[in-house]
Amino acid sequence: MIILDLHIEEELRNTHKDLAGNAKLHSPERLDAAYNTFRDRFGPDKLALLDGTALLNAMHLHGNKESLVYWLEFKDDEEFPGISFGSIAGGSAHKFGLFRRRETGQWVTGAPQAERTLTESEAVVVARKHRDQLLEGVKRLERFEANADDAAYVRLQRDLDTSCPDVSGVAWGHKYFSILFPDKLDDYQNHRWQRYHLLRLLQLPPEAQGLYVCAGRYVTLANQFGWPMQHLTATLNARNGRPKRYWRIGTALGGKERIWDDMLRGQYIAIGWGGLRDLSEHGKGAELKSALRKMLEPYYPGDQKTISRKAGEIRNFVSEISVEENDIVVAADGGKVLGIGRVTGPYRYEDTPPKGAPHRRAVEWLSTEEWKLPVPEGLRTTVAVFKKDEQNILEIERRLLTPLMVTSPGPKNGGGGGGGEGTLRLTGIPARVQAILERKGQAILYGPPGTGKTHWGRETAHDFAALRAFGTTFTELVAEQKTEVVGSSAVPGLVRSCTFHPNYGYEDFLEGFRPAANSSGQLIFNPKDGIFKRMCADARRRPERSFVLLIDEINRGDIPRIFGELLTLLESDKRGLTVSLPVSGEEFAVPPNVYVIGTMNTADRSIALLDTALRRRFGFVELLPDMTVFGGASVDGRIPLGPWLGALNDRIRAQLGRDGRNLQIGHAYLLEKKEPVSELSNFVRILSEDIIPLIEEYCYEDYDALAKIIGGKLVDIPKQRIKEELFAPTRWDELVQALLEPTPDISTGKEAAATVTMPDEVEDGEPEDEEK
Repeated sequence: MIILDLHIEEELRNTHKDLAGNAKLHSPERLDAAYNTFRDRFGPDKLALLDGTALLNAMHLHGNKESLVYWLEFKDDEEFPGISFGSIAGGSAHKFGLFRRRETGQWVTGAPQAERTLTESEAVVVARKHRDQLLEGVKRLERFEANADDAAYVRLQRDLDTSCPDVSGVAWGHKYFSILFPDKLDDYQNHRWQRYHLLRLLQLPPEAQGLYVCAGRYVTLANQFGWPMQHLTATLNARNGRPKRYWRIGTALGGKERIWDDMLRGQYIAIGWGGLRDLSEHGKGAELKSALRKMLEPYYPGDQKTISRKAGEIRNFVSEISVEENDIVVAADGGKVLGIGRVTGPYRYEDTPPKGAPHRRAVEWLSTEEWKLPVPEGLRTTVAVFKKDEQNILEIERRLLTPLMVTSPGPKNGGGGGGGEGTLRLTGIPARVQAILERKGQAILYGPPGTGKTHWGRETAHDFAALRAFGTTFTELVAEQKTEVVGSSAVPGLVRSCTFHPNYGYEDFLEGFRPAANSSGQLIFNPKDGIFKRMCADARRRPERSFVLLIDEINRGDIPRIFGELLTLLESDKRGLTVSLPVSGEEFAVPPNVYVIGTMNTADRSIALLDTALRRRFGFVELLPDMTVFGGASVDGRIPLGPWLGALNDRIRAQLGRDGRNLQIGHAYLLEKKEPVSELSNFVRILSEDIIPLIEEYCYEDYDALAKIIGGKLVDIPKQRIKEELFAPTRWDELVQALLEPTPDISTGKEAAATVTMPDEVEDGEPEDEEK
């Protein structure tokens, strides 16, 4: 029997009652029917009868919705609610040890970094080995006694590791066994989830490691509550959420100045290295750590080992501590814990007292009771994740169950506040635009939404003006030169911008009358120059400089009305020719050092519909979704961004006909600060707020087409609605499964074979002096 804290037991019973009352739990009869359905199709008796190609396809043909691997990863319907038995969705197809690549039809085995292509006969050998090991594992589980203790489950772990090593330690193998033996195994397919939920129950997991050592605890708990195993794990998921990390944060600068009172008062955590400026512009992950290594050279001259360690700590503070996962931070002074909090905000740079600790994260302090860590860990490291001894995490959870808050320190006296043309050529897309500008004088970047048109237009404009003025690209300029290019509140720059819309007119662009009051207070209309006329005047005064006008969404304006007689003057061989303007009567010409870059969203309007005169005078650069920007990036290690977006756009083109090419989803939707989205919470927000509403608009309330594009599990066709309940954090596993279901053979290209993919373990600094 497992003794639970009475408060925890009451919470579990209430949570279970709520889930049942809201029809979020399958009845025991429904669960038994699903188990029997699975056994009838893939039980040991059925697999034993198969061999050759039939065995290979029945087990490992992922594109076949009747295969074992498909049922284990994606099947979730009335026939078999597979997600209820633990998700293994996401990650790489390599996790199954064998898969057929959709693009080539070849069978592949091995890790992503060491793939090996197999003939069909060789693939059959692998499938046969997997089948035989599954059958051997079933035999051993059939002989295993029910209601066994921890020691017996440790022996089971060793037994399975020896008898069926290729399937027992991976998520899909464990799920197979857990479906056949729900009275002996839990349905968590990842050991981190197993141990996390025990710790949230204030139970120290067994010391041994593996997917089977914790199962006895869950079997005992299910029996104590009188619930099916699936009810128990669903209840724990609802109460505890996804696994989080627990971080130790030092509170001493250089081992001397203590900043805990400031952190408590300001509701934040902070680290030193005050000489490092704002780190938010240096990316995250490996990119940030690489930049930090260079920045830390003056702190630890020649000591590359320490530099690497400290760069890892700072990187963890800036980008790895997760708000979305409700990560917990422990403010500590040596082995003494001063406070426990939940991180609530991203990294920020705030150069206010304490001056030596400008790098900060917002925190909600949950407990300020002082106590000692049971096991010393990371005592001389500024930022460290607790992972060496679970007794520390257990004690943190114990303190959070009944948190104690002491009075926050009062404000400090005198405290600070709060919170000539260059020879260089451009490359890539800017090079294409540069060539058009030099040939025609004006270019339009066009393509589906989210393909980076405005980004590339602005970057090209900045670099083009910088090259011609200073002989180098914009990023290489000094501050004064950059100001000349982009301008200031007092003086416009070489690059200027405007956005066209249906109400934008000739008077905004070139010249027109604007209402004003004279000295007597009477309403009069004065002529006023528009943005293009003012820029042309500046260009005539400074012929040694090149001026660029960026017109965003150029196709949303009435082009003939806005440009008027300018369409003729824009042509390169007519620069310098003059016309008499109808409003002011002035003679006007477009100088040769004026250039125009426009952007056009083809989801709003096809390029074929543009005014013919405009098309003749502009050059065009098409931008389409670019999956290469993602590399091997994935969301939470579960959704491979490039393959997923590529497959989504394939379905858009297939379903939306001749317009499909112009209605694809651009890669920029899945970039944040030029980096691929990696956190599931951010991806879900983008999906629900940007991508799905856009596709809904494309489909014009055709929910059958919508389901074929985004996946049938995301659309309730009879009720004509998106299943928005899947966007709730507690349903994200189902959401991932729904997103991957239309193309089950896409792969992250990252190692995911051991278990269902979880966030990578972060680096932890070795014992070292507190930050300097």
